[in-house]
Amino acid sequence: MEIGFIGLGNMGGPMSRRLVEAGHKLTVFDTRKEAMDTLVALGAQAASSPADVASRVETVMTSLPSLDIGMKVVNGENGLTRGNRVRRYIDLSTTGSRAAIKTAEILKQRSIVQIDCPVSGGVAGAEKGTLAVMTSGPKDEVELVKPALEVFGKVFYCGDKPGMAQSMKLANNFLSATGMAASSEAIAMGVKAGLDPSLMCDVINAGSGMNTATTQKFPRSVLPGTFDYGFGMALMVKDVRLFLAEAEDYGIPVEVAKAVGSLWEAAMKENGEQSDFTELAKTVEKRAGVTMRAAKKS
Repeated sequence: MEIGFIGLGNMGGPMSRRLVEAGHKLTVFDTRKEAMDTLVALGAQAASSPADVASRVETVMTSLPSLDIGMKVVNGENGLTRGNRVRRYIDLSTTGSRAAIKTAEILKQRSIVQIDCPVSGGVAGAEKGTLAVMTSGPKDEVELVKPALEVFGKVFYCGDKPGMAQSMKLANNFLSATGMAASSEAIAMGVKAGLDPSLMCDVINAGSGMNTATTQKFPRSVLPGTFDYGFGMALMVKDVRLFLAEAEDYGIPVEVAKAVGSLWEAAMKENGEQSDFTELAKTVEKRAGVTMRAAKKS
């Protein structure tokens, strides 16, 4: 299948590589030439702009870090709506349903179909092809591109309305953010009481408190003190903000979400927008007066 791919960052890079390796004919664009060069070396074609991508292929995928960048890629001066061949737009980013609905309306005026397609599973999932791939849009269009999407992982169809897959993704990411925040506080309490944090993760993972923070994020990035999980702090804060906005739109009580959001906002202020999201644990450590690190093996 001929596919355009815009945004070759932490997630877009490995996803686009998997498409090339699966035999799809890829045309790529990124503002960083070195990112495109990596894909070109694997067999992809480089484009000069989103509009150029959209003039070469009928199907365009994007994986972008912010709503502003996403809107420029779609409808900016050299956006994909300026292309003359694109027929469907697959957004792999997390934008929230508000932005998805707005984008779908813009694209509809150009007879371009939008497929919302946020993914979950992190960089490791993108590299291994084990992502949860959430889709919404016309079912026949989703079925048409499903073989390509299955290169990324397991595909779930969430509904035909714009934004439905985005709502699903926000619910998922809110739970992920909450698990990281709650696990940090729980393990800090245990360390303060004299427990070993590695032992705590082992026990929690054998019991009812198990979550991806204790099975993956703490063992891989917090306990060794590397804080290199690969997902940015600003991205997680963005997702929590989007969840809060959407939940409030629907009149859903958000007492827990507000508390979680407050901790993530503090973590970003203390550690910086470019920090790894696992550095939220540093903020909890500072407040608790503990260090949650694995004991060095003798």
